[in-house]
Amino acid sequence: MAYKITDECISCGACEPDCPNQAISEGDTQYEVNPDRCTQCVGAFETPRCADLCPVDACIPDPDKEESKEKLLEKWRKLHPGDEPAAGTF
Repeated sequence: MAYKITDECISCGACEPDCPNQAISEGDTQYEVNPDRCTQCVGAFETPRCADLCPVDACIPDPDKEESKEKLLEKWRKLHPGDEPAAGTF
């Protein structure tokens, strides 16, 4: 499932530069996650970087965007053609 950023976001920007899929961008009042690009860091990191870095725990799984690890890895491969996922990330 993709992650989402809740209203608790303080727009600190800690999450955006570490997103391996460029799924996070600055919105009008807070940062936002593009669910078409979010793989929960499957393929890149062992845990979702946005959630790890957020100082106010505003990055959470979006229950409306549930996907299996296989689907997330498939999405990662489409976003990173020719690359191999990092060991231990899927």
